[in-house]
Amino acid sequence: MIVITHEDEKTVVRPSGDSIVAATLAELRSQLHGIVAEGGRNVVIDLDGICMVDSSGIGLLIAAYNSLRKAGGQFAVIHASPNILELFQSMRMHQHFSVSGN
Repeated sequence: MIVITHEDEKTVVRPSGDSIVAATLAELRSQLHGIVAEGGRNVVIDLDGICMVDSSGIGLLIAAYNSLRKAGGQFAVIHASPNILELFQSMRMHQHFSVSGN
């Protein structure tokens, strides 16, 4: 179950489970698409409790960022574990959108 909360003009999405991998992406992809389609323009992905993101998960985050940027919105990732933060930094994802650790 994905938890979605609205704080001011920001939509915070907290994926369920402990990983964002190919086998678990369908619901998250659908939720993110719905948020953008409904006019959400400031989306934050809260990775608290997530310990693994595979290439499909990274692809989904980049696609969400691209969709929001195209719509004039903003995208950020918060509460990334040290390993995920290091991965995102090594891929230079933090140069495109905000990425912060625990």
